[in-house]
Amino acid sequence: MRRRPRISLKWKVALLLALLLTSVLVVLSVLVLAGIREDQRTRLEQSFAQEAEAANLRVRQEFLLDSKLERDEFLTEAGQRLAVELGSQSGLPVTLYNQEGVFVGTSLPFQPKMDVSDALAQTAVGRSAYITEGDQLLYLAPLRNTEQSIGTIQFHASLAEQHAFYDRIQSLFIVTGITVLVVGFLIGFLYVWRQVHVISRLNRAAQRIGEGIYLTEPTVKRSDELGELALGIFEMSGRISSSVSQLTEEKSKLLEAIARLQELEQQQKQFIGNISHELKTPLTSILAYADLLEMYQDDPKLLEEARLQIGREAQRLYGLVEKALQLSAMDIYEFETKAEAVDLKPLLQEAVMRLQGKADQRDITIQANLTEGTVWADPENLMHMVVNLLDNGIKYNKPGGSVMMTNEVRTSPGQPDSMTIKLQDTGIGIPEEARERVFEPFYTVSGDRSRLHGGTGLGLSLVRSLAIKQNGSVELKQTGPNGSLFVITLPVRDPNIAHD
Repeated sequence: MRRRPRISLKWKVALLLALLLTSVLVVLSVLVLAGIREDQRTRLEQSFAQEAEAANLRVRQEFLLDSKLERDEFLTEAGQRLAVELGSQSGLPVTLYNQEGVFVGTSLPFQPKMDVSDALAQTAVGRSAYITEGDQLLYLAPLRNTEQSIGTIQFHASLAEQHAFYDRIQSLFIVTGITVLVVGFLIGFLYVWRQVHVISRLNRAAQRIGEGIYLTEPTVKRSDELGELALGIFEMSGRISSSVSQLTEEKSKLLEAIARLQELEQQQKQFIGNISHELKTPLTSILAYADLLEMYQDDPKLLEEARLQIGREAQRLYGLVEKALQLSAMDIYEFETKAEAVDLKPLLQEAVMRLQGKADQRDITIQANLTEGTVWADPENLMHMVVNLLDNGIKYNKPGGSVMMTNEVRTSPGQPDSMTIKLQDTGIGIPEEARERVFEPFYTVSGDRSRLHGGTGLGLSLVRSLAIKQNGSVELKQTGPNGSLFVITLPVRDPNIAHD
């Protein structure tokens, strides 16, 4: 669709203002000029009426003094003399007519040439009449002796001065009107231009907001409605900026969550594949030894080896299932903990005793440098945490290596006391790229390493979950080719009870 030509608001308002000024000036000029003309006419009427009355009075006096003449003969005899006297008295040229409309005298040096027959017909019935021709005005009024008409008096007047005055006023109105129109238009245009300039700035600010460029301060600072509009746009910009920031942040979090879920889904698929393989391996071994037992039931050496291997593989199966179920229960059903004050040193010694046999088989030395103390924790969960970390220290160690376990109370100003349990091994360590992810569910450093040592990617995740649920933490403080250091931190007293 073709776009119509755009007319700026400042031109629209300026043209409207010019139209209003022109209309006001035209109406005012017409009314004033009409008033002047009406005033001039009224003054002339009043002046001529007074002169006519004075003339009537003089003519009656003359008629009464010269009573020997009849009414029809009076003006014929005395008309010229009375015309001169009345002209001298009024200061205006005077012409007299008898009652039949016949010229009888004039104060002018010559007789007027105008046709006054219609006007004389009006005076004959007792009414005054005007005759205008150019700048000349004739005023005719009846002359009466009491109730009898004796003739007509005619005053001659010049309208040149009045017309000149009217023309001067008219010219003055034209010049003044044009001046006022031009000045008013310029002032109005400048004022409107300023307002439209402000509106344009507000429009540009709104466009910038639409482009995502938000305001740092109001575009216009005024104390009128435009100032309030500018402040409203600025506040709107702040709210939109805040909303967009929140939406962007939420979008980023959502994308991170989606990526994390996708990664977790991939890990779970990997875990299912790994644990399926891990479950298949011991089951295959158990089935193989079961077949051998059926075939060679009388071989004592085979029976002993089969008993040991079946027991080992069954224990491995049990560990896999137990870890998976424990982690699932914690993630889904809010794993229940029953915290209490636990005497730490005996519990740590028991954990060492449980894994001493496994350490001896792998030629690993367990060193325990323990101190007395208590922690606020669930004993079974705490035992599981320590055994899991100690077991990792043995599994991923080097022949002839060692695992050092120590504990100590940590005090910090303004913070409640806590107990730290450190497990330092001399094992193969954890790659730097896997350091931040070893506590994630289902994550294993490598498939070969997990199959070699029986790892499932569940142990450290379970340890972290148990630590958090007991108001504690577990951290991998350091790792490398010479071993790793894990630190468990737990509260010494019930964190839900205030202590001095």
